[in-house]
Amino acid sequence: MPDLSYEQALAPALVCGVDEVGRGPLAGPVVAAVVAFLAPPHAALAAGLDDSKKLSAKRRQAMCALIRAEAEAGRLLLGLGRAEAAEIDRLNILKATFLAMARAVAALPGPVDCALVDGNQRPPLPLARVECLVKGDGLSLSIAAASVLAKVTRDQEMCELSQRFPHYGWERNAGYGTAEHRAAITRFGITEHHRRSFAPIGDLFVNL
Repeated sequence: MPDLSYEQALAPALVCGVDEVGRGPLAGPVVAAVVAFLAPPHAALAAGLDDSKKLSAKRRQAMCALIRAEAEAGRLLLGLGRAEAAEIDRLNILKATFLAMARAVAALPGPVDCALVDGNQRPPLPLARVECLVKGDGLSLSIAAASVLAKVTRDQEMCELSQRFPHYGWERNAGYGTAEHRAAITRFGITEHHRRSFAPIGDLFVNL
C-alpha cells in the first residue's frame, strides 16, 4: 500500500505527486493531476488509496470526493491539467502528457518544491527537483491520490461527452479502442475528440 515515506525522505521540501490518465485511448484528452499533502492524510485516504487501476469505480469516486473535501479544508493542494486530442496529434502523446502535467502544476493554488512522478519518464516541470517513481501509484500516497483524481475526472468527462456522441460507448470504454469503439469509428467516422495520429484512426482516415 502507498504511504508518505518517499515524500518524507525529501522533507522539509513540500512534495507533490503527479500522475496522468488517458495516454492510450483513441479519443478524449490526456488528464494529469497533482496532489500535495499539507497535513497528515485523512485516515480513510491513508487506508483506501492505491493505484487507481486496482480500485473499483465506486471506491475511486469515494476517494476522489474525500481528496476534494480535504483540498477545500486546506489540508492538501490539488491541481488538474489536460491536453486535448488536437494537441496530442500536434505534439505526440508524450509531449502532450508532459504539457498536461505542467498545466496541473500551474493550477496548484500554492507553491510546491518537488515532484514525484509516476513512471520512468521525467517531465520538464518548473520545480527544484523532479523524481520518477516506477509504479509510483502503488508506493507514494501523493501519486496514488493524483492517480485517482485524474482517473475519476477523465472518466466523468468521457461520460459527459458520450451524451453528445452516443455512438461510441465512451461511458463504458472511456475512449479506449474496444471492439465496440472501433466498430463505431468505422460506421460513424470520427469526432473532434478522436486522435487522428493514433492507429487505426490514422489508417482509416488518412485523408481527413
